[in-house]
Amino acid sequence: MTYESAQNVVSRYHHAWTSGDIDGAMDLIDEDIACRAPGVDLDGKEAYQSFIAGFAPTLTGITDIAEFADSDRVALFCYPETAATTTAPAAEFFTVRDGLISESVLIFDRLSYGPPDPDRGAQ
Repeated sequence: MTYESAQNVVSRYHHAWTSGDIDGAMDLIDEDIACRAPGVDLDGKEAYQSFIAGFAPTLTGITDIAEFADSDRVALFCYPETAATTTAPAAEFFTVRDGLISESVLIFDRLSYGPPDPDRGAQ
């Protein structure tokens, strides 16, 4: 069986979830995905979907920075924009097997995506 490139899989996944199409994004996720994110390890498609579906509605925009691919591995860098921040970068390193995303390492500053700190501007 022939599969599309890992870079195409990741690009389609990224476009789907950042435009609110969680079901379309999950069509590109392996049932046994392993994701390592700040503060949480997500094992399995259900846990991963819940995590992504919880964050996606907070997006107000997204600025892509760069994408690098090497065989079955793809690194994606972007600025997920929310009411709390437009300048906190995020990075995700994917492994694609058999046409599905099977592993992800997600890197971002959790505090930047939390509610704005009312005391932050008072210092």
